[in-house]
Amino acid sequence: MPSYIKINKNRKSLYGSISITGSKSISNRLLILKAIYKDDIYIENISNCEDTKVLEKSLYSTSNILNIHHSGTAMRFLTSYLSIQEGKEFILTGSNRMKERPISILVDALKKLGSEIIYLEKIGYPPIKIIGKKIIGGKIDINARISSQYISSLMLIASKFKIGLKIYLKEYITSIPYIKMTFDLLTRAGIKISWKEKIIHIYPGKKTGKKYFSIESDWSSASYYYSMASIVKKSNLTLSYYQNKSLQGDREITSIYEKYFGISTIFEKNKIILNKKLNFTLPRFINLDLNKIPDLAQTIVITCSFLGIKCYLKGLETLKIKETDRLKALKNELLKLGVRIKITSSCLEIIDFFPKKMDSSIRIKTYQDHRMAMAFSSFGLFYSLQIEEPKVVEKSYPNFWMDLEYLGFSINYYEE
Repeated sequence: MPSYIKINKNRKSLYGSISITGSKSISNRLLILKAIYKDDIYIENISNCEDTKVLEKSLYSTSNILNIHHSGTAMRFLTSYLSIQEGKEFILTGSNRMKERPISILVDALKKLGSEIIYLEKIGYPPIKIIGKKIIGGKIDINARISSQYISSLMLIASKFKIGLKIYLKEYITSIPYIKMTFDLLTRAGIKISWKEKIIHIYPGKKTGKKYFSIESDWSSASYYYSMASIVKKSNLTLSYYQNKSLQGDREITSIYEKYFGISTIFEKNKIILNKKLNFTLPRFINLDLNKIPDLAQTIVITCSFLGIKCYLKGLETLKIKETDRLKALKNELLKLGVRIKITSSCLEIIDFFPKKMDSSIRIKTYQDHRMAMAFSSFGLFYSLQIEEPKVVEKSYPNFWMDLEYLGFSINYYEE
């Protein structure tokens, strides 16, 4: 496995067409529904990323020991799904980093509903032992501030409960678009569900009949091209397959980059065309609340860092429990590039830029985080840069480096 890459681009313009695989978030939710309702759910354009492959493999594995490696989505979705597999026992584990990511909020909720789940090492964290049971359902309170995936995980299985489930959302709701995505997919699948204020009610059962889903491409993956387009002087990029109406909250990238960075999005059939506005005046400072779209934080910070724009981003509570503590990771790595950042538990602020000699010896650590690798690749447009662990992109966008080469990037792999 190559331990790092050197990335740079000679021509400081960006032209080409890229096809991006189906949304990971939609794919993973539909895989759970397909596992529950089998032949009633048909899926097209499923994501080819590692997270989706790991989840799909686990769902159809004959082993009772399931290792989901770095996939937080798989850990959370499988915890709920396996808890309703009556008469079966499973051990669900993952990487060392996964064993540091809390799961107690979801486990506590499932236990209150009658699930039997045992911590095998540290209380509140994977690995866990799950003994599948028939769950009656009822009512549950859950802290909505920590992670929307806990809520989505419960929503996806609740129609199999005898009396369904009412979820009472406590605290401020983070990443609302992801909960709404789950809500919309359940509705399209024929499951009766309502959402009024902070109460989500999933009714038992599902309407008969087959449901077909063609998954739209991933907006989070598209965000890196928005960053690149805003950095170069000339660009014309076409990305497939995207539609104006989207289940993904990260579609918000279109309005953010048009307003602050001068990148317009033209929707044309199943494609989007990214155009750079002429004579656009960049702001000196940006203030954004990314509570609903935290996965865009790294992309936006990198864009601001390159363009010399100070920013204050809030609503980033969930970034501390991702593949790495993304706030600390950004602070550490951007310092190498001459950018000073101040962080709190939920905010990030670019406070200063200082002169920094850019050379090919600068190496960016990714901390086993796919979004760190892809976000920092934008610097390769003007500088030769080293990025560690290039294979981490397989978690969400396996073809990323290949697509960059198609756009004219030079990428060399090295082992140590």
